[in-house]
Amino acid sequence: MSSEIEVEDVWFSYSGDNYVLKGIDLDIEEGEFLAIIGRNGSGKSTLMRLLIGLLKPTKGRVIVRGKDTRSERVSEIAREVGFIFQSPDDQLFCRSVEEEIAFGLRNLGLGDDEIAEIVERTLRDFALQDVRGVYPRFLSRGDKQKVSVAAIAAMDPKILILDEPTTGQDHRDSRAIMELVKGLNERGKTIILVTHDMRNVAAYAERTILLEDGRILADAPTRRLFAKGELLRRCGLAPPQITELARSCASMGIRPDVISVKEMEEELGRVLRIHVPIHREGKVPP
Repeated sequence: MSSEIEVEDVWFSYSGDNYVLKGIDLDIEEGEFLAIIGRNGSGKSTLMRLLIGLLKPTKGRVIVRGKDTRSERVSEIAREVGFIFQSPDDQLFCRSVEEEIAFGLRNLGLGDDEIAEIVERTLRDFALQDVRGVYPRFLSRGDKQKVSVAAIAAMDPKILILDEPTTGQDHRDSRAIMELVKGLNERGKTIILVTHDMRNVAAYAERTILLEDGRILADAPTRRLFAKGELLRRCGLAPPQITELARSCASMGIRPDVISVKEMEEELGRVLRIHVPIHREGKVPP
């Protein structure tokens, strides 16, 4: 795999010597599903704005698919990186869902026939055909976010950055959005998820970056990071409850790095097979 984004010794200050980011080094590979987590004020939002070129490093540099954000226009970086806002209302402004999807394609200078083809394919892929003519702001929050993702995905950026994409949504809508994002990742898109929702991090992100006070405190596979409950709590975060349960059951032989209910079921089955005697008929004795 090749690097999609390279962050090299980046420092950033909004004013004077009060640095919000301090010596960030980060290499994001093509096709990764990466989460960036940390308490409010840790530097997540600033780092996100640097990755999409809205901010320029005070020191160091950010390279996005070979383009140095210090010298490239934001519009050029936007061809490589799609950004999904936390609130879909900040991103939706056209009169219908299909116009929303077509808007970005027109800005790319595509012809009418190509735009029509991509719009139809996107409506189908995101199951939006039934609301194609609906004013997006009339939709539920979950469907608004789906339209936001669809409109960006239609432009085919290689990288997608999502800022708290499931905030304010119920479990069903949250899962639907994350499954759509997972599908884009499986088709080769690099995904960067900025979130406080540790359940989604555990379920979808293969690698997680933990920021604290403008520095990278940890950069590890998600499973390994979530096994360090004390480290997360020190940063005002907590692993998913199922991971906490697994850690509390470690003395029984349960792995402490469990991150899903399915894994916990498998671990319990394994431990029971080891420790509970089985009759020849295959039944557990009373």
